[in-house]
Amino acid sequence: MASGLGAPLPFTVGVVVLLSLLGLAAAGKVLVVPVDGSHWLSMLEVLDGLRQRGHEVVVVAPEVNLHIKPSKNLMMKMYPVPFTQEEMDENFRGFTKDLFEEGSFLERLIRFYQRSKKSSALFLATCTHLLYNRELIRYLEDSKFDAILTDPFLPCGQIVAEHLSVPSLFFLQQMPCGLEYQATQCPNPPSYVPRAFTVHTDHMTFLQRVRNMLYDIPNFFLCDAVYQPYGKLASEFLRRDVTVPDLLRQASIWLMKIDFVLHFPKPLMPNMVLVSGVNCASKRLSQVPFPHFIRLL
Repeated sequence: MASGLGAPLPFTVGVVVLLSLLGLAAAGKVLVVPVDGSHWLSMLEVLDGLRQRGHEVVVVAPEVNLHIKPSKNLMMKMYPVPFTQEEMDENFRGFTKDLFEEGSFLERLIRFYQRSKKSSALFLATCTHLLYNRELIRYLEDSKFDAILTDPFLPCGQIVAEHLSVPSLFFLQQMPCGLEYQATQCPNPPSYVPRAFTVHTDHMTFLQRVRNMLYDIPNFFLCDAVYQPYGKLASEFLRRDVTVPDLLRQASIWLMKIDFVLHFPKPLMPNMVLVSGVNCASKRLSQVPFPHFIRLL
């Protein structure tokens, strides 16, 4: 049984699952609401596979970004945002610096919390300007998409999916604070699954398991600060009370960019499909200098 869990499904399986939701007889229309950075680079492989199979792909992205650039192979719909390229670049440089700076657990947690609030404000502004861009939203409503492909790391794409009443497919590695477990009611026992920053393995002593459980407590405050504004934004835009877990649990398929070779084994739900091979589908990441690679994160 362990060996079966440890074998990552081929990337093509994820694409087949995605395509099956769009109909077997005719090509479909897919709306893509991506997350910038390395999230976008791996998603490009999926979009290329969809396009080659005759599906119409429309990507919605902010005008100010890191890597989501216009492409002759994709239809891009760009929208303005209230910050400059310099402000975005500085934010990502600061995030990378804080991420790799050493310190105690408490120091790293406080540093990560402060940086996350700054980054979250920038991403929230991006989402707000997408949702309240009347011309763009009207275009999306009239386009009659069959599905939305999005990275739930930022739940803006799922808010759009709820507004358009179309099924959503999530393409991600993992969610901060284990939100994917809360949304799907997937087991996530602290006695078995190591928490971030603990440097524990899946073989823990009793005291390490207690410590692992205690490390979960700050996550509630961190996620509340980062994701609560999205719940408020979604409630205002959709005109009904909704939380971020409410949004995430509406996903039809979770395409997970993980495997049990590089990641510790953990429970999965039936609609979670491992597609870790997508990370190896392109040589772009291995061909860039290390400082540039860090910027992609």
